[in-house]
Amino acid sequence: MEFENLIKLIETVSASELTGLKYEEKGVKIQMTKQDGKVKLVSAPVMSGFPATPAHPVAPAPGTLGEHPEASAPGSLEGQQEVPKPGKIIESPLVGTFYAAPAEDAEPFVSVGSAVKKGQTLAIVEAMKLMNEIESDYDGTVAEILVENGQPVEYGQPLFRID
Repeated sequence: MEFENLIKLIETVSASELTGLKYEEKGVKIQMTKQDGKVKLVSAPVMSGFPATPAHPVAPAPGTLGEHPEASAPGSLEGQQEVPKPGKIIESPLVGTFYAAPAEDAEPFVSVGSAVKKGQTLAIVEAMKLMNEIESDYDGTVAEILVENGQPVEYGQPLFRID
C-alpha cells in the first residue's frame, strides 16, 4: 500500500462512524481502532518506498576498554566482532517516539524480567500523532529494554531483547 493511500485510509476512518478496521493485502496487514475520536494504528505495513535506516551504534564511554584485560592488549581488537547476546530482538517497525507505558502516570507495559506472550503489547511508538502498539513476536522473558522512555527511535532500531 502506498503511503498516500495509507494516509487517506486513516483520514477516512477518522471522519467515519467506524470504530475499527482490519485490512490485509499482499502480506500487508493494517489494523486500526478509534478511541476518543482518535485513530490508533495497531499494526503498520512496511513501506517499500522508504530505505531502512539501521540503528547507529553507540561508542563505548572513555576508559571502558581498560576494564577488559583481553581488550587492552595492543591489536587485540583487530578482526574481532561483537558477540551478539542470545535471544530474539524486537525492532521498531517505524520512526517515532518510544513510550514504555500507555500514559505518563501509568506503569510500563513490561520491565526487564517480565514474562511475555506472542502478541502482548510491549510499548508504544508514536508517529504522526498515531499511537502504534509494539507487540511481542515471541513468547519469553524480557531480557533487555534497549531504549529509554520518550526517546526517538528509527525504523529497524532494536527495542527489546526477549529470551
